[in-house]
Amino acid sequence: MTDLAETTPKTPRQPQRRGSSPAGGSIGAAVWELVQVVGLALLMVILIRNFVQNYRIDGISMEPNFHDGQFLIVNRYAYCPGINIEIPVINKPLFQKTWCVRQPKRGEVIVFVSPQDSEKDFIKRVIGLPGDVVEVRSGEVFINGQRLPEPFGPYPGNYSAGAVTVGEGEVYVMGDNRNNSSDSHVWGTLSEKRIIGKALVSYWPPRYWSVVPHYDLNTAAGQAAAGDTTG
Repeated sequence: MTDLAETTPKTPRQPQRRGSSPAGGSIGAAVWELVQVVGLALLMVILIRNFVQNYRIDGISMEPNFHDGQFLIVNRYAYCPGINIEIPVINKPLFQKTWCVRQPKRGEVIVFVSPQDSEKDFIKRVIGLPGDVVEVRSGEVFINGQRLPEPFGPYPGNYSAGAVTVGEGEVYVMGDNRNNSSDSHVWGTLSEKRIIGKALVSYWPPRYWSVVPHYDLNTAAGQAAAGDTTG
């Protein structure tokens, strides 16, 4: 008599790891994939925030060229950028480093930390550079004794401000709405260390969408600087 147990091939058993199950493995893989996606998203946010920053205009100090509630994108790498990596949500710094690409130019529109309140950011136009003597006479701006051409069409002021010499590492800034702007004619020159960046693009509301024009006020005609809208 043949022993059936000896002639029927045995089906090999699949090895199983202790403490694991197919369901548990799937959940673990899904969690790890989610962690990777979230980590990549946070890294992208950190990198983008170090290159550009959005800014909402609050007030009328830059009328008629920029308006209350208008949104801009600011190029943080235009002048003296820095890497400032922070932990999102708690904003705890991990790494900080600053270096300089170039100095601001007269006529450029910049966003900076207010010298009077570090919790506020301002937007103004660069008027005076290091070594300049800036003076306002009955609303007209003079640089080193020469009347400054202003092709951007500011709302003129009716005040006068005594001559101020712009020091090294400083700029003299003014709002385009001269009678309604807290700027260098009120609180003095601005340290370049407070500059966040250069206004690059207006993106909201849609009717204001445009590349922000920057004017070369070093020329006699004061025409818009060709090709100088991205740096």
